[in-house]
Amino acid sequence: MNDQRAQPALPSVLKKLGAMTSLRDTYLVEQSLLRTLGPLLGVLNTSLFRIDVRGNVVRALYHSRSVVVEDEHQSMVENIKEVTNDQEVPAHIHHLISTVQMLSKPCGQKAEDGLVICYPIFGKNEQLGYFVFQRDRELTHVEDAVTHGILEVFTNYFDLLDASQRDQLTGLLNRHSLESNLDRLWNILSVRQHASDVKDSKRVIVPESYWLCVIDIDHFKSINDTYGHMIGDEVLILVARQLQASFRQADLLYRYGGEEFIAIVAASDIVHATQIFERARKRIEKCTFPQVGHVTFSGGFCKADPTVLPHEVISRADCSLYAAKNAGRNRVYFYDQLVKEGVLKEVKAGDVDLF
Repeated sequence: MNDQRAQPALPSVLKKLGAMTSLRDTYLVEQSLLRTLGPLLGVLNTSLFRIDVRGNVVRALYHSRSVVVEDEHQSMVENIKEVTNDQEVPAHIHHLISTVQMLSKPCGQKAEDGLVICYPIFGKNEQLGYFVFQRDRELTHVEDAVTHGILEVFTNYFDLLDASQRDQLTGLLNRHSLESNLDRLWNILSVRQHASDVKDSKRVIVPESYWLCVIDIDHFKSINDTYGHMIGDEVLILVARQLQASFRQADLLYRYGGEEFIAIVAASDIVHATQIFERARKRIEKCTFPQVGHVTFSGGFCKADPTVLPHEVISRADCSLYAAKNAGRNRVYFYDQLVKEGVLKEVKAGDVDLF
């Protein structure tokens, strides 16, 4: 590697790290990482990938910068794109990530305009993600050291923020995290809907669907009254573990409050979504809990619609949950089907204020 080229200025690096660690949202911190490393490495495009245990990309964040000339004045325009569909990630990136995953160290591969370079991002002794960029030359020793250092600061700070967004009892994401993630999800859905509305004879874009389910442990008050709150807390922890084991790593699972949970999953259609939630219900039903025995849950779910506000979608799922309770518990109901059957009237905007 050649160290004669200009190296990142220390004051600039420290200033960017200060800006990164002033943020209080994990998603914004991820964006800040890309905005920080791109200019330091002299590249316009950077990417951050999160993967599951099987090596599938569960989320990708793309950051691009471009120079725009208007009235003889140049300005830098930034763009952030989030992808949650593994199929949208290029094959050569998949291959590079797989190589880095096996070797646990940065790797590069030749591209038309130079090199595509990938750095692993570690957290708690495991690879949590990958930082990817393309450049016309290899990194110098100093650039490599700076990149490693910034990624380490990012990981440590990200872990601290992530801990603040988790429920202390179950370790699941908490309600505060739900609110911020819903805003992000709705932005993604809105962009995809707009893209699908644009007619293109060469390519048909089919947006992925998301489904939100409100889950409530059946007869939980009776468990607390009969066995005490310590056993009740143990049931909450064990239910959370079973739900985590049932849902996929790419799915989002929150403790919404008390004995209520919210799951957000990606599924191609209502049949697939129903299978995912029913799998979770059956797993809990078959599990034997110490002292308590068998525990069940009821659930209600609704499709995430970008034309409907997030709290309205939660309201609809919540109404479906109570319909499941009234029907005898230990079942999961779909909102649209209940409306079609006349069991529920459509929840209008402003009917329920959950936030």
